[in-house]
Amino acid sequence: MSQAAGDPASTGHAIALDHVGVAGHDLAALAGEFAALGFLLTPPARHAGGRTGNRCVMLRHGYIELLATVDGGHSATLEKFLARYAGSHILALAVTDETAALQRLHRAGMADAATALAERAIDDADPSSPHARFALVTTPDPPEGRIHLVHHLTPETLWQPRFLAHPNHAVRLDEVVLVTAQPAEPAARLSRLAGRPVVPDAAGGYRLDLASGRVRVLPVSALDAVFPGAAPPALPWFAGVTLRTDDGNVAVCTWLRDRGVAYRMADAAVQVQAGGVTLRFLPG
Repeated sequence: MSQAAGDPASTGHAIALDHVGVAGHDLAALAGEFAALGFLLTPPARHAGGRTGNRCVMLRHGYIELLATVDGGHSATLEKFLARYAGSHILALAVTDETAALQRLHRAGMADAATALAERAIDDADPSSPHARFALVTTPDPPEGRIHLVHHLTPETLWQPRFLAHPNHAVRLDEVVLVTAQPAEPAARLSRLAGRPVVPDAAGGYRLDLASGRVRVLPVSALDAVFPGAAPPALPWFAGVTLRTDDGNVAVCTWLRDRGVAYRMADAAVQVQAGGVTLRFLPG
């Protein structure tokens, strides 16, 4: 179906939260922390080049990517991230037209924006496993970490029904929270990259609303109102994510309680920690 003129999808504007990337020192240990919270993970898979690998928490809307070096490999990017803290360092926003997105960024004066094609297998143990292919729109990494635009060329290889049935009933990546000393500058960068305005956030700072999901850029003073008890290991910091469940949080509470996993209740939210990330579950 063709896009109407002026439609955000046709002009390369960001339309959704695509995924967050969580960096750790050991992929198996990182995956174990998320599995202990009732997530079903994709099989281990290497990125092109074989130095890094991932496992993913695929949701009906968006996903969480867990990353680490594998088999003694080295990654300057991951080492730079981990020197600051273990946790979330990558934010990807979805677009449907990478060419239009690149042209939009160039018109906005971002001459260093570029596109690249990437692919990876989804299961190292299965030689016949299909490869996921992506078109990326990248810019130099800001102090916040890595923020880029992505167009999935083969979404069916990642969003397979067998990966979406989580015991904790998480179904949606709803929100990503970035905490920083001065929210205005990173919020302006984010707005420029997404091609959408930011608005004031009720907790302080700014909010980028997308057709699916949002990004909040908040000062440290707002952190306790969003993630009670969380403390920044460094600034800026991708503090955590909000996930929606489809059963009123019944399954996640039962899962965590039955397994003795510590969690915090804040109003209707269930808050836990994994891999240096605060995860907040809200009833859908």
